[in-house]
Parts: sequence; structure tokens; C-alpha cells
Amino acid sequence: MSGSEQLEILEEPPFILENGDKYINPTEVKMSQFILPCHANHCGELSVGQLLKWMDTTACLSAERHAHCPCVTASMDDIDFDFEQRLSVGHVVNIKAKVNRAFNTSLEVGIIITSEDPCSGRQWKVCNAFATFVAKGQGSGKVQLKAVIPRTSQEKIEYSIAAERRRMRLHHLESIKDLVSSSTIQKAEPDVDESQHVVPAEKTRVETVELVLPPHANHQRNSFGGQIMAWMESAAIISARGPSQVGDRITLKAIVNNAFKESFEVGVCAEAYHQEGWEKKTHINSAFMTFVVPDKGGKLCTFPRVKPEPGDGERRYREASARKKIRLDRKYIISCKQTEVPLSVPWDPSNQVYLSYNNVSALKILAAKQNWVLNCMQNKAKLSTLEEDQLLFFKAEMIVSVNVKQVFVLLSDMSRRHEWDTHYQRFKLIQKVDKDDVIYHVVSPSVNKASNFQDFVLLASRRVPCADGDPYLIALRSVSLPAVSPTKDLDRGEVSCAGFALRQEGVTSTKIAYYIQTTPQVLPYITRDITGLSSDLCKIIEALNKFLEQNKDTIHLDV
Repeated sequence: MSGSEQLEILEEPPFILENGDKYINPTEVKMSQFILPCHANHCGELSVGQLLKWMDTTACLSAERHAHCPCVTASMDDIDFDFEQRLSVGHVVNIKAKVNRAFNTSLEVGIIITSEDPCSGRQWKVCNAFATFVAKGQGSGKVQLKAVIPRTSQEKIEYSIAAERRRMRLHHLESIKDLVSSSTIQKAEPDVDESQHVVPAEKTRVETVELVLPPHANHQRNSFGGQIMAWMESAAIISARGPSQVGDRITLKAIVNNAFKESFEVGVCAEAYHQEGWEKKTHINSAFMTFVVPDKGGKLCTFPRVKPEPGDGERRYREASARKKIRLDRKYIISCKQTEVPLSVPWDPSNQVYLSYNNVSALKILAAKQNWVLNCMQNKAKLSTLEEDQLLFFKAEMIVSVNVKQVFVLLSDMSRRHEWDTHYQRFKLIQKVDKDDVIYHVVSPSVNKASNFQDFVLLASRRVPCADGDPYLIALRSVSLPAVSPTKDLDRGEVSCAGFALRQEGVTSTKIAYYIQTTPQVLPYITRDITGLSSDLCKIIEALNKFLEQNKDTIHLDV
């Protein structure tokens, strides 16, 4: 895409308040920095560590605007910098940060980085990032943060998906442990001379010491996260463990953990030695940086394998492989646009968290879309459509006189869907991943009686509200499993995004909204009703209402 097309994604139409004023997010902070020689590396390009320092400063100001108290960097999610567009001396870096959501004592800040060439006027996107900050009260007292109130459609989407990103962060260490426990260290091929193609990890070990001076500290006299990031040079994931203060000595230890042909990972550990007792050290940060080295023609150089040290070295080697696997999952499943991700992504335990995240986030984005067109209204049920970017979306809405928790439990059990939905003959449970994620094999009668039945392999992800005002969600998307391969008797179909959003209406009523992004296999089931050639969907909605009424008292609420 061109720079103008990339920036168009970042800007949404201005939101006008009731008094006619243009809405400005109260937590939004903007910073523009001119890249000077002191900010650049030996190639004349902006140091990644310097960019991280600017990002952390901007995000911290945004966090403190909302918290009204000091905040410290807790973590920064993986950042994938696109440096095909070089950030060179003379360019301008623009950083925008705003709080997406607050969770008790922590909050997520979204960061957008763009760049421009003042001479040519060309602008382009550099990257997006998400940072987590923790509010620090007086002494050891905890701070209860006020809720974020999203106004614009984009703010509402980020607010909703922030809960999914938080859930994914909490599962990160568990995913690493699971991958490491099942991994092995690859041995060199028999005809490969290890002395020529393997580098002992201990030869890559580096240790430096930095003295924390006043210019390195924030207004709390602690070295701020951005400075530590700059000293570490580049961080994919950073977890802050404790503050360092002016006068402390920071020891940075770095070693190559693993090499992957055209890239390698360097692990960096930051420890602080305090003035009160130089023998006492505190772990401050850990960072994992992935490097690539292009040659003069732009082609990536290859690297020899790394031979890990016994013990901790082997652990770091395996963990580096696990992090690479997770980065690929995130880039493949999460970072791409919905239209660029293959529908049936292979499912396995190592990518469960990211598929579940993608599943629920896609439904939240679909539910937040506006400009729906009402096609018909029958028996208090509304059927609406939305055409956008050559895609067709469908929404069915109704209100039932059943408690929202009861509706959530009944609809979560997809094995009973055939009792009220004639579009499905069978929902067979294939695998119960955990209490929130289940995989089903679904069989549907064909619209054309002369054709085979269709089948789907669907991941169902359910979510209870994270805060007041959030809906109950049941998200569906296609995945592929070796255990359920396509057969000649059934035509394999795919679902890109579908699911229910449930909201409480009054004391005993629930508003049900069902969404689906149509695919060629799903479209025939919907277009007949949209065009008025069939009333099947309205009959299904009536059957759903009857099903909920008859079964509401047969379940035990444990959600």
C-alpha cells in the first residue's frame, strides 16, 4: 500500500459532541520527534532503542492522564517493526498514544507510530503497539482506576478487544512452558562439520554496566521503562519487575539464545545494584530481541546454528524456539486482516490462545459495525445486512423473556442447536479444549436437494462480560483438524466469523444478536430470506424463542 493508504486506516471521521464540538480523547498524547544524528546508528538510521524510548514516554503520559497518579511500565507486547521504509536522519517520527481500557490497577495503552519525510511530504505507517502500565499509589497502597468510557466506534472496538489481549497475555507464560516441555534440541546433520557451522552460545555472551543518572530518570526519580528499553536496544517483549533509582548501577547481560537460518534471538537481562548495598541486586527487565541482517542487495543473510550451554542454555534455546512459534502464530492468525487469513487455520494446543483471541475479536469487530440496512421485520425479529469491502454481513436480532445467563448457557451448548435451527442436522463435540473453547463437527442439509450435505469444523469460543455493559459472547469460526478430514460424502464448508452477542434487557429479558460474515458455502442459506423468497430464518428465530422458554428452568447457572 502507499503511505496515504496506510495512514487512512489510522484516521476515523471526527466524532462530534452534542454541543457541536469535535471530540478529543482526554487521554490522547501526541509526540513528534525530528531524527537527529544523535538518535541514529552507524548506518544513519533511527535506533530502535531510541524509538522505544519515545514510545514509552508518550504511552506513560497517556496512562497518567487517565490514572491521575504515577504509572510504571509493566509490559509491552510483541512489536513487529517494518523497516522496509527506512527511518533516517532528517525524517520525522509521529507517535500517538491513548488509553484503550483500564483494569482495576492496570491499563492498556494503544500506540500508533507513523513517519514522514518533510522534504517530499511522503507519510507512512511504522507499527502499532500495546503497552500495559500499573498505577502506583502513595506508599504501597493500591489504586482503583476509573473506567474508560469509549465514544467513537474505533474506541469501542479497542475497548472491547483489550479484554481479549489481556487474556492472551495471561496465557503467554503457560504457552511457553507447554511448548518447551514438548520440544527437543535439533542435532546437526551427519555430514555437517559442527566446527564450521555451529557457534557455541557462550561465545556470544556480553555484559555491560550503566550508571543511572538524573537524565535517565522520570519524575519519580526511577529509571523509566523506555530508558531500559533503549539500553537493551530493542525489545519484543519486556516485563518490568521493579524500579531502579538514580545512583543505581544497571547490569545488562546478553547472549544469543538460538539462530533460525535468517534470524537469531538475543536474550537480555537487566539487573540493578542499589546504593544501599551493592551486593544486593534486583531483576528489572527481561527482553528478547530478534535480529535480521540484510546484505547490500536487501537479501537476508543466513547464520550458523547455535550450540547451547548445558542446563540454562538449553532451556533458553528451547524457549527461543517456542517464542518464534508464538510470533509466527500471532503474525499469521492475529496481525493479518480478516480477509487475508485462511478460514480453516490448523488447530493445535500451541496456537489455541491465538485462535480463540482471533475468533472472539473478529466477532467483536463485526458487532461494532454500523450502517446496517434493515431488510425485514417479522414477529419482532429484525434481519439486517451490511455490504462492506466486497463482503456481505448478516445480523438477526430479537428480544426474549429469558434471563441473559440462562440464554448464554443454553446457546453455549452447540450440541443442542439442531433442536431449534433447521440449518443444522448435527453438532458433534469433537474436543473440549477448556471451559471456554470447544471444537464441533457440524453437518448441514444442502439448500439444493440434489447436492451433498455440507460439513464444518468449528471452534466455539465463549466469553462472559469482563465489566458492566459488556455482552456475553459465543464466537464461531472454522478450523482444521487431522482427525476430521474432508470426505467424499460431505462438501466441506467454512465459516469466517459468526456468533451471538447477548445483552441483558431489564430484569428478565435478553437481547439476542446473531452475526455472520457470509462465505460461498453459507450464502445460500441466507440470501433466500434476505430477498423474500423464504421465511426459514424467521421460523428458526421463533423456534429459538420456544426452545429458550421451554428449557430455561432446566439448567444450573454457574457463569
